[in-house]
Amino acid sequence: MTILITGANGQLGPLVVDALLARGTAPDAIVAGARDLTRVADLAERGVRTAHVDYDSPASLSAALADVDSVLLISGSQPGARVEGHRNVIDAAAAAGVTKLVYTSAPKATSVDWALGADHRATEQAIAASGIPAVIVRNNWYLENYLPDVQRAADTGVIAASAGDARIAPASRADFAEGAAVVLVEDGHIGQVYEFAGDTPISYDDIAAAASEVVGRDVSYVRLSTEEHIAALTSAGLDEGTAAFVAGIDTGIREGVLDISDSPLADLIGRPTTRFVDGLRAARA
Repeated sequence: MTILITGANGQLGPLVVDALLARGTAPDAIVAGARDLTRVADLAERGVRTAHVDYDSPASLSAALADVDSVLLISGSQPGARVEGHRNVIDAAAAAGVTKLVYTSAPKATSVDWALGADHRATEQAIAASGIPAVIVRNNWYLENYLPDVQRAADTGVIAASAGDARIAPASRADFAEGAAVVLVEDGHIGQVYEFAGDTPISYDDIAAAASEVVGRDVSYVRLSTEEHIAALTSAGLDEGTAAFVAGIDTGIREGVLDISDSPLADLIGRPTTRFVDGLRAARA
């Protein structure tokens, strides 16, 4: 079986390759796809095959998918401008006769209308319409997403957000990467939609407490209204549209989109997910 990892030059893709190798997949059975092959040269040095993969270039996708059995479609990085590229990958995979497509989606993408959900909902619909045997893995928040907040809190003693009293269920990128690797190599997952999340939901007060432990000073969580959040973001230099989008993510969080308490991730990877404070400490180091 040959597995193509799209976006293998990003933050998640190399960790998926690591997880596949650790689980016994032969290096030459993995294809690391990237727009710029110099950014996966380190993987090539480990015996992993590489291929030019540009979501906006159907020709590159057709070539990369030759003789590929399974594909991990890692979602693009530009919200609002990635669905067409995803569709290109899906179309090319269907034409190539791929027998398993795994897609990294967003939490509750089809059941909650929130800022990050639209692109993922459209992509999930495109996958369903394609008829490709597929597995959807909806990754909760990467705990590493909070590293910039923690770094600022080292100076300010504050983590500010408009997420209210929300709970989230973060895990490390390595946890999510290992989950993707499992469903790529194991049978029995086709047709599943997995809400991947950390073992223990936490509040933003818990996040502040973890930040306090990591940075060695008192850190408090300051609850902002959406309007206050947008004003703070625009004063920091974001344009109004981007500020509203970012604050809209917190609105979804406040409404519970990341509050997952029954994730299959730990069972699939065979170990507990990374504790938030431990992951923060490792990321900061």
